[in-house]
Amino acid sequence: MADGTASYAPVAADLSDARRRDEADPLREFRERFAIGVDPIAYLDGNSLGRPPKATIERLHQVLDAEWAGRLILSWPERWVDLPAQVGDQLAQTVLGSGPGQTVIADSTTVNLFKALHAACGLRPDRTEIVVDDANFPTDRYLVDSIAAERELTVRRLSPDPESGVTASTLAQVIGPRTAVVLLSHVDYRSGYLADLAGITTAVHEVGGVVVWDLSHSAGLVPMSLDEAGVDFAVGCTYKYLNAGPGAPAFLYVAAQHLSAVSQPITGWFGAADVFAMAASYEPAPDIRRMLSGTPSVLGIVAVQEGLTLIAEAGLDRIRAKAVDLTEYTIALADEKLAPLGASVASPRAAADRGGHVTIRCAGAEDVTRRLVEAGVVPDFRNPDLIRLGLSPLTTTYAEVWTAVDIFARITSRRGFTA
Repeated sequence: MADGTASYAPVAADLSDARRRDEADPLREFRERFAIGVDPIAYLDGNSLGRPPKATIERLHQVLDAEWAGRLILSWPERWVDLPAQVGDQLAQTVLGSGPGQTVIADSTTVNLFKALHAACGLRPDRTEIVVDDANFPTDRYLVDSIAAERELTVRRLSPDPESGVTASTLAQVIGPRTAVVLLSHVDYRSGYLADLAGITTAVHEVGGVVVWDLSHSAGLVPMSLDEAGVDFAVGCTYKYLNAGPGAPAFLYVAAQHLSAVSQPITGWFGAADVFAMAASYEPAPDIRRMLSGTPSVLGIVAVQEGLTLIAEAGLDRIRAKAVDLTEYTIALADEKLAPLGASVASPRAAADRGGHVTIRCAGAEDVTRRLVEAGVVPDFRNPDLIRLGLSPLTTTYAEVWTAVDIFARITSRRGFTA
C-alpha cells in the first residue's frame, strides 16, 4: 500500500471466516509457487495479467544463461525452432482439450485473430457476411471491420444483454445462407458471461458458416474440448490465466480438417515448408506451422510452457471448481456489502453462465477504482461504470476477496454513493 493512503481495517470475525476457507482450499499450496509480495494487499486483476510463477523466473534465467549465452545460435536447431508447435501441442492437451498438430504459440492475439479471420473467410469465398457482437473486445470488432472492408463483406452485428452475452437463440437472428464467419468470445470481457461454445458452434455450422472463438478469458480457467465441439478456429492470449507474463505470445488453433485448405495473409519465413531453405517463392508448411509468420519469441514461449505445467498439475477441473466458488463468494459479499450502497452485480448469477471474474456496476466507478488502488486493492475499471474483480484460482485467496469488498464498501459509503 502506498504511503499516506487511507487504511481500511477488515472486521476480524469475517476475515477469519475467509481465512478458514483458504485453509480448506485444495489448491492453496499453488499460491506459494508464485512470486507474491506484500503490496498490493488484494490483487484482483489476474484476468488481465497473471502473477509470475517462480518456476518461470528460474527457467528464464536458465534459457538466458545456458541456451542463449551458452549455445548462442546453435540453440535454434537444437531447441528453439520447434518450440511454437511443441508448446502448442502442450497447450492443446492441457487447456483446449484437443489433439496435437492443430495449435501453435506465436505473435499476439491481434495478429493471430487477423490470420484466423482471413483464413476462415477464405474457406467460404462465396459468402458475403461476417458476424460479430458489439459487446466484444475492441480488437475483435476493429479487425472485423477492417477485414470486411478489405474483402468487401457486410458486417452483421449482435447487441447482447450487457449483463450476459451471445446465445444461440440471439445469434440465430443474424446468421443464415450468406454467413461466412462468426467471431465470438467464449467469456465476455465485461460481464464474464460464459457462452455455449459447443452449441453456438453447431448453430453456425448448421447454416454453413465458420466460427472463430476468442478464448482469451477462458483459456486456463474453463475446461473445454475444441475437437469435440467442432470448433474451426480459436485464438487467445497467455498472460491472463496461463501466467506467461506481459506481452507473452498468444496461441492459434486450426481444426485438422481445415489445415490443407487454409491460407493466411502474413506469409513469413517461419511458416514455410522448409524454414531454412530461403526459397525464391513461398511454399506453406503442410501442417499447423503454415500459420506461423516471423521468428518466434523464445523467452515468451518458454514462459507459456511453465505456466501450462502448473495448470496441468493443478488440473482444470479443480481450477474451474475454485473459480465457481470464488465468484459465488464474491457475489454473496457484493450483495451483502455493496448492494445497500447502490452498487450491483453486472455478471450472470448462474455459475454455469459465468467465467472467472465478477463485474460490479457503481456510480463513479473510475474514481472508486483509483481509490481502491490507493488503498492496496487492484481491480480493473471498464467504461463507463464497471469495476471487474478478476479472480485467479491458483493465486487469489478468499481473504483477498473479503478484504477487497470490505474496502470497496467503505470507499463507496464515504463517497456517498448510497441508493
